[in-house]
Amino acid sequence: MTVALWCILIAIFLPYLCTGIAKASGGYGLKDNHDPRDFLESLNGFARRAHAAQLNSFEVTPAFAAAVIVAHQAGNAELVTINVLAVLFITSRLLYIICYLADWAMLRSLVWFVGMGLIASFFVVSV
Repeated sequence: MTVALWCILIAIFLPYLCTGIAKASGGYGLKDNHDPRDFLESLNGFARRAHAAQLNSFEVTPAFAAAVIVAHQAGNAELVTINVLAVLFITSRLLYIICYLADWAMLRSLVWFVGMGLIASFFVVSV
């Protein structure tokens, strides 16, 4: 498997990292596991931002996975280029999560745009 394909797996699990942070910082305990979605929606501050980062991570992961698969299938891009783009995307997602948790809204938006640009780049290099 290529590095880019491993990055898809990492992207799939990143939202759960955010979920864990949201639950841990929001006082969630295993005994409260009856309605975790209601609990997550009731959070405030840091924990709420972790939950929002989780939701955004779930939203962007399918686009990233599709872009990596398209780039592999098209066969026009160098494998090293695909791998570098994938690692840069994962890096942008980690920075995005950090920015969300730190409440750096403007920087978070900038990092989000970089990540979306990286997704588009997979298609550009595949032409």
